[in-house]
Amino acid sequence: MSALEPRDAETAVGPTPPDAPRGSVLDGAHRALSIGIVSVVLLIAFEATAVGTAMPVAARELDGVSVYAFAFSAYFTTSLFGMVVAGQWSDRNGPLVPLTAGISAFAAGLLLSGTAAAMWVFILGRAVQGLGGGLVIVALYVVVSRAYEEHLRPAIMAAFAASWVVPSVVGPLASGTITEHLGWRWVFVGIPVLVVLPLALALPAIRRTASGPADPSAPVAPWDRRRVLLALAISAGAGLLQYAGQELRWPSLLPAAVGAALLVPAVRGLLPRGTVRAARGLPAVVLLRGVAAGSFIAAESFVPLMLVTQRGLSPTLAGLSLALGGLTWALGSWIQSRPWTEPYRERLVVLGMLLVAAAIAAAPSVLLPGVPVWVVAVAWAFGCLGMGVVIASTSVLLMKLSPPEEAGANSAALQISDGLSNVLLLSAGGAAFAALGGGAVGHAVTSAASEASHPGAFAAVFLPMAGVAAAGAWVATRLGARAPR
Repeated sequence: MSALEPRDAETAVGPTPPDAPRGSVLDGAHRALSIGIVSVVLLIAFEATAVGTAMPVAARELDGVSVYAFAFSAYFTTSLFGMVVAGQWSDRNGPLVPLTAGISAFAAGLLLSGTAAAMWVFILGRAVQGLGGGLVIVALYVVVSRAYEEHLRPAIMAAFAASWVVPSVVGPLASGTITEHLGWRWVFVGIPVLVVLPLALALPAIRRTASGPADPSAPVAPWDRRRVLLALAISAGAGLLQYAGQELRWPSLLPAAVGAALLVPAVRGLLPRGTVRAARGLPAVVLLRGVAAGSFIAAESFVPLMLVTQRGLSPTLAGLSLALGGLTWALGSWIQSRPWTEPYRERLVVLGMLLVAAAIAAAPSVLLPGVPVWVVAVAWAFGCLGMGVVIASTSVLLMKLSPPEEAGANSAALQISDGLSNVLLLSAGGAAFAALGGGAVGHAVTSAASEASHPGAFAAVFLPMAGVAAAGAWVATRLGARAPR
């Protein structure tokens, strides 16, 4: 069973004891479970990388290019609600049921989008898919915290990261080929059939090792209605802020204000106390996850567009310039899984955030004509190396700092920080980009960005995000819990 420790000074960054139990994520006790849950992540990764390629064609055929961005925001908005529900559901009844429900909703959303005859149905399918994705990611974290001993968790998190390597390279190419020869709908309707197989493999092992509440002898706590209402508030607030960021008109200030009013109390209620001020231990871990993911994803979203509009690369070459990052991300996650790195985890995470900040700051150097475009590929490879270390390490630290009965709620908080930061920083970057002459990002992408945007618009995205990532290096110095007196 999982050997989770209480929140004390040693659990955050302490070294692994010399006599720690040995084993592997592929030994007899874990093999079926590991293959099953890693396969689920692999298929979700293929979906995430493939759908982006098929989406512009789907929007054009469904006459929905004008609302293209909502096909993405609908997914992120509902996933935030799913994360909160999954955390409470997993703590009450175990992760088995929310994981099954999440995969079912994820598949149903793909089928709904793949068979849609109108854009609003397509967006509805993306919303259903996002709800399932939110349920799945938190339930998987709870499965890992319960079914794997502490010394095996870095390895399974590294396997999750490795699952994104092949999809990040093959996914867009396979999706483009399928879209061109069979049609975009097959990109959506093909994955639900495949996702049943790994779930069937993993379910018996999950039922044996991670089903039911963490403490079967304790009475089952009732649903916390306040958290459910806060989950609705955080989803609605994120959706309103995304809408306001896309419109950039004076009337959009009203939904922006309403969205902020909903988000502030929701964030305070759903994240650990002290998260905003980076209190030592769990709050700093949760905050760092959001800072790292939000700054990196917001910057990465503009890299292909910058290479297409400013340096004349084709969309395919611009996308392939980031392909090496999948390998280095997996390498970073593998490095943090090595036993010898455990005593130095906090310093390793600080180094990882510095690599992320340096990569984001170096990317806009290609706006200068004399700088070769391969600089972006090299810089992003180092940035992804840092992200592999940081993302996997925050997951490992969260499980160390979470008692079994709080694993679901804390995993949900980590994913909320991740998802919400993506939404907020991407919206802020998009608003700055448009305000400084970048134009409509969604339109630029769907029309192959034939008109070059002003170089200053890209600098207005990358440089602030580099500053956010640099601030994350300071947050990383606070991951260790304060020693008790």
